[in-house]
Amino acid sequence: MAEKSFADALNEQIANEFAASQQYVGMAVYYDAETLPRLAHFFYRQALEEREHAMMMVQYLLDVSEEVHIPDIKAQETSYSDGMTPVKKALEQEKRVGEEIFALFELAREVKDYRAEQFMQWFVKEQVEEVALMSDLLNVVERSKDNLLLAEDYIARESPGEGGGDPTAPPAAGSGG
Repeated sequence: MAEKSFADALNEQIANEFAASQQYVGMAVYYDAETLPRLAHFFYRQALEEREHAMMMVQYLLDVSEEVHIPDIKAQETSYSDGMTPVKKALEQEKRVGEEIFALFELAREVKDYRAEQFMQWFVKEQVEEVALMSDLLNVVERSKDNLLLAEDYIARESPGEGGGDPTAPPAAGSGG
């Protein structure tokens, strides 16, 4: 039998998603201060995406009549030793979130919560994309570590992570959907 309910575990993940959003804001602030506007924009956009994930989870809990817990906000780092460190940390974070998402999926399956399992399928797919996105960005930043303007050019040219909205995404609380 599971140690905790899916709703409790999902509430923990909501806190993790909001923390990831805040961490990405901190990274964006660092790049903004370094006058690297495209890297800053990339991370500001990632912050919004993580917040959106949290709000999708909030909406799911509301839809299934479970209690929602909104976490406290913790201060985040806004300065780094070099321009590669934020991207390295972002990749580590995405890998960790992936493991958290997989654990939620497994918990839903273990407790035979088929609604929750179906809900989590989109997040499993999303985490594959997020890890690939950060891995690619880290490759570019590592190759251009002596001149991050090359990474800026890459972002301007390729627009990584700027795909259109996913019509299969769960609705987010407050989105009217």
